[in-house]
Amino acid sequence: MVKKNRKFTKLMKKSGVKEHFHQPGTIPGTIIVDENSKPPSIFLIDYNQTDLIHKQISYPEECINYLDTNSVSWVDVQGLGNQDILQRLGQSFDLHPLILEDIVNMVERPKIEDYEDQLVIIAHMVVPNNNNGSFYGEQVSLVLGKYYVLTVQEEPEHDCFDGVRNRIDKSKGIIRCQGSDYLAYALLDAIIDGFFPVLELYGERIDDLEEEVIINPSQKTLQKIYQIRRELLQLRRGIWPQRDAINSLIRDGSELISPDVRIYLRDCYDHTVQLIDILETYRELVAGLMDVYLSAVSNKMNEIMKLLTVVSSIFIPLTFIAGVYGMNFNTEKSPHNMPELNWYWGYPLCLALMLLVATILLYSFWRRGWLSNSANLPREFHR
Repeated sequence: MVKKNRKFTKLMKKSGVKEHFHQPGTIPGTIIVDENSKPPSIFLIDYNQTDLIHKQISYPEECINYLDTNSVSWVDVQGLGNQDILQRLGQSFDLHPLILEDIVNMVERPKIEDYEDQLVIIAHMVVPNNNNGSFYGEQVSLVLGKYYVLTVQEEPEHDCFDGVRNRIDKSKGIIRCQGSDYLAYALLDAIIDGFFPVLELYGERIDDLEEEVIINPSQKTLQKIYQIRRELLQLRRGIWPQRDAINSLIRDGSELISPDVRIYLRDCYDHTVQLIDILETYRELVAGLMDVYLSAVSNKMNEIMKLLTVVSSIFIPLTFIAGVYGMNFNTEKSPHNMPELNWYWGYPLCLALMLLVATILLYSFWRRGWLSNSANLPREFHR
C-alpha cells in the first residue's frame, strides 16, 4: 500500500494537482490544511458610491460589522495555512461546513453551488509566468452574499484582481454604483480574461516550436512538445467546467443575481467559448507538431542516408580501379599482364582517372538533383 501511495503522490505532483484529498472514512466538512501553505492574509474593501474603506484586518471577526450594511464588502483571503483562522472565517460568514471544505481542502472542479442566502462559485485562476512561458494556477473560491463577496485564494503572490481593485479605488466605471452581484461578476470576468495572456504566451511558444521542428528537430524538441501538451491539458481542465458553470448560472439564475448582471454574465460566457476555441486550436497544432516532428526526423535520416549513398557510389568505381591495379600481375610473363605497371606516368594517370570518374559521378548526381538538401527550403514553407 505504501508503494501505491507514493506512486499516486508522484502522479499528482506531475499533473500539477496538490494533495488536498480525504482519506477514506473522513467526516464530511473536515478541513485539511496543507503544511506548505502560507498563513492567511485578510483584506477588506468596503465601498458605496461616495465612501471607500480599504484595509488589511487581523481577524475574521472584524468583518462582521460590514456584512449587513448597505455598502458592498469585499473580503479577500489570501493563503490557507491556518486552520483556526479558516474555521473562524466560516463562523463569521455563517458558511456551511461543506462550503468551507470545498474552499480549503482540494482543487475542486469549477462549479456553482446555491445555498439559499449564499452563492458559491469555485473557479480556476491562471496568471502568466513570463520567465518560462507557462503559468501559475490555483483555485479561487467566491462566496456571494446579499451585501458582500468573500474570495479565498491559495497563493498570495499571484492573482488577476488588480484591475478590479483599481476600478474600485478610482471609481472607474459603474462598479461603485452596483451591488455585490456585480462585484462577483467583475471578479469572475477577471478570472476568465486572465486566460487570454496565458494562451498568447502559448501561441508564441508554438510558433517557435514549429520552426524548430522543421529546421532542427532534436530530443529536446520532443520534450517541449510533450510539456506543452500537458500544460494545455491543464488549461482545458480549468476552462471547460467554468464554461458549464457560468452557463448553468445564466440558465438557472439565482435570487442573489439581478437580471441586469445576468446579461453581463452572458459576455463572460462568450469569453469562455472564445478561450475554448483558441485552446482547441492550439491542441490540434501541438498534436500536428508530433507528426511533423516524426516526418522531420525521418527526412533528416533520409538526408544522411542519401549522403552516405552518394559517397559510397563515388568510391565504388574508385575502389574497383584501385583493386584492379593492386593485383600486381607479372608483365615479364605476358604483355597482357597489366603493362600499365611499367609506365612512367602510370601512377599519376591512375589518380587522374579516379578523379575524372568521381567528377563525372558528382556532376551526374547534381544534374539529377540528388545532391539537393530538402532542409534548405524557402522561408515561406516554414511559415
